[in-house]
Amino acid sequence: MGKKKVRLPLSRKIAIVVLLFALLLSAVQIFMSYTHYKSERYADYEKFASDIAAVAASQINPDLIEGWLEKGEPDEEYKKTFETLSQIRENGGIEYLYVVKPEPSEVYYVLDTDPSEGAIPLGYHESYYAGDFAENAEKMVRGEKIEPIISNEEFGWLMSVYYPMFTSDGRAAGYVGVDILMNDVVNDLSNFALKMVWLMLVLTAIFVASMIFVSNKLIASPIRKLSSAAKLLVEEEEKHETRNTEIFKQLTVRSGDEIGELYDSLSQMEEDMNTYIRELVTMTSENERISAELSLANRIQTGMIPHIFPAFPERSEFNIYASMNPAKEVGGDFYDFFLIDEDHLAIVMADVSGKGIPAALFMMASKIILQSFAMLGKSAAEILTKTNEAICANNQEEMFVTVWLGILEISSGKVTAANAGHEYPVVRNADGNFELFRDRHGFVIGGMDGLQYKDYELQLQPGSKLFVYTDGVTEATDSNGDMFGTDRMVKALNSDASAGPEKLLKNVRNAVNDFVKDAEQFDDLTMLCLEYLGSPKTDGPDDHTRET
Repeated sequence: MGKKKVRLPLSRKIAIVVLLFALLLSAVQIFMSYTHYKSERYADYEKFASDIAAVAASQINPDLIEGWLEKGEPDEEYKKTFETLSQIRENGGIEYLYVVKPEPSEVYYVLDTDPSEGAIPLGYHESYYAGDFAENAEKMVRGEKIEPIISNEEFGWLMSVYYPMFTSDGRAAGYVGVDILMNDVVNDLSNFALKMVWLMLVLTAIFVASMIFVSNKLIASPIRKLSSAAKLLVEEEEKHETRNTEIFKQLTVRSGDEIGELYDSLSQMEEDMNTYIRELVTMTSENERISAELSLANRIQTGMIPHIFPAFPERSEFNIYASMNPAKEVGGDFYDFFLIDEDHLAIVMADVSGKGIPAALFMMASKIILQSFAMLGKSAAEILTKTNEAICANNQEEMFVTVWLGILEISSGKVTAANAGHEYPVVRNADGNFELFRDRHGFVIGGMDGLQYKDYELQLQPGSKLFVYTDGVTEATDSNGDMFGTDRMVKALNSDASAGPEKLLKNVRNAVNDFVKDAEQFDDLTMLCLEYLGSPKTDGPDDHTRET
């Protein structure tokens, strides 16, 4: 016996996914809140500095600026202006307030209210500082409005706002510059970010706990109940004990989704089995008891797959026929077909590992899960991927199933298919012969968790046929140990390639019988044939196949 795989419980997987999602959502929220708050704080500072600059500019006569620079000496009007701007700087609580006149290559200082010894004198000029200052030089020469400049190098963390002034004849006279410290903003932003982190952590913890509780109650807990009940059912079946208990009926599973459908199906199956067991009690012969048991199981299994033909007498776009001949009274093979909606027909061909009742039980559960995911409107590959996840999550007996699944778009004839370790399909183009289509195989369902299956496409024209089967056909063995094989199967199909689906299946079955003769049938023999007749609304595209 190989080492049993250790699987992560479904509840823990849900907790991990919810936690990662919540952390990602919190990180996005923190980033957005921080960015918004930062922009608002910067806007407040910009407005404050702009208001101070506007007030200061209103106290300056722009027509005097060029004269002050030419003389290089303060006059009485200069001194009055200096005192006024100094009071504005002190009352406004700003760091620096000054007046400059930009030139193409240099900037000239007209007035600096800095009370320290580092104040810049009238007429001092220097090159523009690298970065935003230099990049805005041309605009400043023309007297255009520029955006606030934020710097934190030579003069500390400052926001510099420049208010343009113009002479009476409309020429650019210079700028009033206002610098305010941004240290409070930086500290405020740091505190805000810290508070947001703590708040998001608390909200994330509440959200994760709530989601884990809800998901555990709605998903993980019902699945655990069904898994435990199914395991107990299998154990009692293995012990061959006569029982009349209601394992599934005693459960409380209230769900309006696929879990609820699975519960209803298992409950009905259990009820049918209990009915069968009560009938067995009245039997006096062991042979009669076994015969009745297998007969009921066969009826249950037969009743779960489509067996009334024609299956869709109201649909003229296609014709479908299928047959299943188990090697024993019940088998692990199954086929299925059902309308997902008015324009999509799902086709399933599957082969469960093993034989007898265990394989039949696994077959019914697999069929229900496949159909449940298919009815959600997913692609063929997504259906197989989700089915594999569901089966691997509760596969105590380590059984597996091979599946070929195709979804026919009735209006166009396009078949989107995926293969989970199953036999190759056989396709006949209109007015042609049947040919084996060697599609890309994925791994069997139930064999390994975390698999991703791939879609491919088959294009059917009006008159095209699609034939799928289980290995019971190709591996049918004669008394010498030789197998029937795919070549004989394709030859049997082409013996009357234009025949309808029912006649084609009979031709293959007759060819198998002629080959094996009196040899015992060791495997289930299941076949399905779809004939695409075409949509009356379209002419149909050319035949082609494409893998995606």
